[in-house]
Amino acid sequence: MSWMITGGAGYIGAHVVRAMRAAGQSVVVYDDLSTGDAARVPDGVPLVTASVLDRARLDAALAEHRVRGVVHIAAKKQVGESVEKPLLYYRENVTGLQTLLGAMVDAGTERLVFSSSAAVYGMPDVETVTEDTPCAPMSPYGETKLAGEWLVRAAARAHGMRVASLRYFNVAGAATPELGDPGTHNLVPMVLERIEAGLPPLVFGDDYPTADGTCVRDYIHVADIADAHLAAAQHLETAAEGTGLTLNIGRGEGVSVLEMIDRVLRATGRTELRPEVVERRPGDPARIVASADRIGAQLGWHASHDVDAMVASAVEGRRRSHG
Repeated sequence: MSWMITGGAGYIGAHVVRAMRAAGQSVVVYDDLSTGDAARVPDGVPLVTASVLDRARLDAALAEHRVRGVVHIAAKKQVGESVEKPLLYYRENVTGLQTLLGAMVDAGTERLVFSSSAAVYGMPDVETVTEDTPCAPMSPYGETKLAGEWLVRAAARAHGMRVASLRYFNVAGAATPELGDPGTHNLVPMVLERIEAGLPPLVFGDDYPTADGTCVRDYIHVADIADAHLAAAQHLETAAEGTGLTLNIGRGEGVSVLEMIDRVLRATGRTELRPEVVERRPGDPARIVASADRIGAQLGWHASHDVDAMVASAVEGRRRSHG
């Protein structure tokens, strides 16, 4: 029997696949390859190329691979795009999850690790965010993740499923160079792309109520994210029916956009490029930093990589992929 990782050909999903395989789990990847890359799927791991909106393909995959649990990572994830295209985000992220849960219930697949996001919190007026901090998402993306948590929790109660929703904060780095973030929407790859072009990194607003006027975030290494998914999946193996966990994944340390850009510039030796300030992006909160005490207490998970390790691994991955 296998664990199925939706979005397993993507940046985060590929790391989860490797972490679970390294722990001896049998895995299958389910990915529509809209942003994923089949080359990221390791040899010997089955790949089902399909959308989570395709109920027939979900039914077939769950049955064929005798899936006992799902790690659901597949989703649309750009805050700004979600403001422009809310219907797309609700369809992909909420209707897609509903379709997946329906297939799981009918197949008797009772375990689900749901990739949520710190975007569910919006802009809380607290130093560190706990899982009990009220949720007030500022974008359709964050709304879809919060609605997903509600849906997952309701399914656990109604159908005796065992579920865990993981609210992760700002992901960066790479476990190995070939698994680096290929996108240009997270801060570190955005900065690296600008550096490669000889252009100054962009700062989206410097008038936030923070120490240096730029957004403050809790950055977490993607390898730590993968280990958290593995810990959650292992916990659900023996959890009681109806178990529902909601857990932050972060380091509890805030780093501003300007501070992170400075680290990347120093790591690349391009300190002559000074950041350029442009308009704010819609939906960006000023500060959001995690408390990760609950996941440490309940799953024994703790982040093991610092910010410099994230930056160094991201820079090395970019160098390898771009010659």
